[in-house]
Amino acid sequence: MNETTENFWKAWAEPVPAPAPIFFRLYYNERGEPVSYSMEDIPGNYIEIDAETYARSSVSVRVIDGKLVHVVPKKLTSKLKPSDAGTPCLPDNVSIVVSEQQSHIKWSLQTNESY
Repeated sequence: MNETTENFWKAWAEPVPAPAPIFFRLYYNERGEPVSYSMEDIPGNYIEIDAETYARSSVSVRVIDGKLVHVVPKKLTSKLKPSDAGTPCLPDNVSIVVSEQQSHIKWSLQTNESY
């Protein structure tokens, strides 16, 4: 038997290491709102979730008493607000879009959900 064959049979006889366990976590804030979905162990409050929930990564969920609860917003409110990023408009008329070189105020659309 040559050295290559011997090495093959030695490697074949070695036990196969067990794969690392796969876990899915939903990290949430103090109000139970999702902060991030992760497969990593990071600091923070979390609950274990299944692969399907992880794949969906829905923001319309809350963690209540350690359980995942799906919520439907009762009301959506959209509003234009001044911001550092957004569409530049005339300072006295938000309906007229202007170039960055002109005097302007930038506006962006913010949507709030009420539950």
